[in-house]
Amino acid sequence: MTELPDLAAGALAAGTLSALALGAGLWRSRRQRVLQREELAALRARLDGVQAALAAEIEHLAGQRIPAAARHLTHPRVTVPGPAQPQFIGSPLGIGLESVLNSVRSELTAQRTRIDAAAQAGMRGATREIQAALYRLQDALRSLQQRYDEPELTQTLFALDHENEQSLRRAQVAAVVCGAWVGLAREESYLVEAVTGGQARLAGYHRVRVHNHLETGTALVSHAVEPVAIIVAELLDNALRHSAPDTEVVVNLEHVHHGACVTVDDAGVGMTQDERDRARRMVAGSDPILLTDLGDPPRMGFAAIGRLTRQFDLNVDVSSPSPYGGVRAVLRIDSHLLSRIDPELQPPAAGAPRSTRRAPAPTRTPAPAPAHSYGAEHPEQVDASGHQALPDVGGLPRRRRRTPATAPVATATQAAPERHQPERSPEQAAAALGALQSGTAAARAANDDTGTAMAERATAPETATAHETQQSDYEGGAAK
Repeated sequence: MTELPDLAAGALAAGTLSALALGAGLWRSRRQRVLQREELAALRARLDGVQAALAAEIEHLAGQRIPAAARHLTHPRVTVPGPAQPQFIGSPLGIGLESVLNSVRSELTAQRTRIDAAAQAGMRGATREIQAALYRLQDALRSLQQRYDEPELTQTLFALDHENEQSLRRAQVAAVVCGAWVGLAREESYLVEAVTGGQARLAGYHRVRVHNHLETGTALVSHAVEPVAIIVAELLDNALRHSAPDTEVVVNLEHVHHGACVTVDDAGVGMTQDERDRARRMVAGSDPILLTDLGDPPRMGFAAIGRLTRQFDLNVDVSSPSPYGGVRAVLRIDSHLLSRIDPELQPPAAGAPRSTRRAPAPTRTPAPAPAHSYGAEHPEQVDASGHQALPDVGGLPRRRRRTPATAPVATATQAAPERHQPERSPEQAAAALGALQSGTAAARAANDDTGTAMAERATAPETATAHETQQSDYEGGAAK
């Protein structure tokens, strides 16, 4: 039988062991709670850091990256910055932010295109009305030129007609940039006449020197005449604007392997590499043209060239410097846009530069010379705009509308060889016109006083012919 003290000692020992085990458990539990609190504090601190980094990244996206992406649409050299926090690069969060940026960029592009299309549509309508008004003004000016004989008034009307022609060119270029058709249908014309027709649309046309190295009879197909004239006018306008007023712009026309080239060289300030790259993209016509890309005020020359090169399969290059220190612009016209006109049947304009090449030998018996033969003193000059260009008065190019061909009438004037007369000033030309008309009126008055019917019948046709010839020399306005 176990004694009572032994049982008490065993119980005490068991209680001690239980107390020790319970204390150890309590200590471990307290330690775990401390560790858990430390882990929770670390996680909370990490979460706060991630939230701060995410807030900073979103702020960087809204304040830096999206505005830079918007500017990049109009200024490609603007750099769009990447994420501000390196840990986001390639992470799901970083990929999500890039998707947001791309979506904003796409939407900005779509809205910009839509707004620009609406602006172009409005400008097309406005330029159509402006062109119609300018054409009406042109007809009124030419009607006044034919109605009045006063030299000073005639000179003023010529100058106003040329100014009106320049306004028509600007309206036409704006319409082309906005997607309108060129608006004018032409007959097949000599390439050199398309070039001089474009030259005549400019204020500084007298500074342009054209050297024709084409084969005699080289012409353009009908649908390429007006686009070539517009492109040449814009290339010459750019050359004239960016070169000193006492320098010349040199134009060379020559054949190449697959067509013909019109080369324009100026002695201007040239272009920087950035300007040259931008001009090359514009004239290529491969990128969409937006009005907001053309500056303020808009510079539409290269944009119009780009539209026309794409529509009519032409090629323009402005990447080379000119040997005179400025810019060299080359318009290449492929063979399928070239044609040939028989100079015997349709003589070129008397004012057009003569070819330096020798004309090919005729393969058939030449027909009798037409009434207005090549080399006549007053030949009909058919230019790129489908009008008959006339000799200059005071340096201003003029033309009159094409008239149906009539039966040839042999005159001494038509048989006279071609002569190169010195250029007359506007005052001299106007005085000559006034003197001729005064003499004509005096001759008619003298015939009426004599009362001789035979003399009146003999002299009236000659007088009328001389008067009509001189009137035709001075009617019309600036070249279209």
